[in-house]
Amino acid sequence: MAFETSRWSDRRGSGRTPDPGVTGLKALIGLIALMWVSEIADLLLGHHLDAYGIQARESEGLLGIAFAPFLHAGFGHLISNTIPLLMLGAIIAVAGAARLLLVTGLIALVSGLGTWLTSPPGSVTIGASGVVFGYASYLIARGVFSRSLGQLLIGLVVILVWGGALLGGLLPQAGISWQGHLFGAIGGVLTAGLLSDGRRGPPTVASYRG
Repeated sequence: MAFETSRWSDRRGSGRTPDPGVTGLKALIGLIALMWVSEIADLLLGHHLDAYGIQARESEGLLGIAFAPFLHAGFGHLISNTIPLLMLGAIIAVAGAARLLLVTGLIALVSGLGTWLTSPPGSVTIGASGVVFGYASYLIARGVFSRSLGQLLIGLVVILVWGGALLGGLLPQAGISWQGHLFGAIGGVLTAGLLSDGRRGPPTVASYRG
C-alpha cells in the first residue's frame, strides 16, 4: 500500500509541472485581455486614456512606451491587432511565458523608443501594431540566427502570409505610425539575435530524423 501511495504522490507531483506552451498561451491571452479591458475603460472615460500614448520627443511621453501597446483608437483598431497578435504570439508562446514576455517587452521598448524619437512633434502614438511587426520579424529572423530547419520553415510561412502586409505597413500613410511598424520590426530582429544561442553551421536536420 505504501508503494501505491508513493506512485500516486509521484503522479500528482509530476502533474503539477506546468507545460511551457500552456503558460505561454495564458500569458498571451492575459496581455490581449488587458488590451481589451483598457479599450473598454477608455470608452467609458470618453477616450481620455489615449492621451497616455507615446508623445514624440516629450520627456513625459517616454512613459507612453509602456502604455501605448494597450491603448487603441477604437475597437476596429484593436481587432485588427488582436488577430495577428494571437496567431504570431501563439507560435512564440510555445517556448513559455518567460520567453513570450521577454520578446514582447524588448520589441515594445525598441518600437517605443524609435517612435518617440522619429514621430512628428506633437503626435501621440498608440496601439500594438509595433509589437505585431516585431513578432513577425522575430519569427523570420529567429530561424536565420538559430539555423534550425523548423524555425526557418516557420519564418518562411510568416513571410508568405504576412509579407505583403509587413511591407505595406512600412510605407508612410496618414494616421498610421509607420515609425512604430519599422522600429517594431527592427526590435524583432534585434531580439531574435539577442536571444539566439549563436550556433552556426548547416540547418539542424539531424534532429528531425526518425
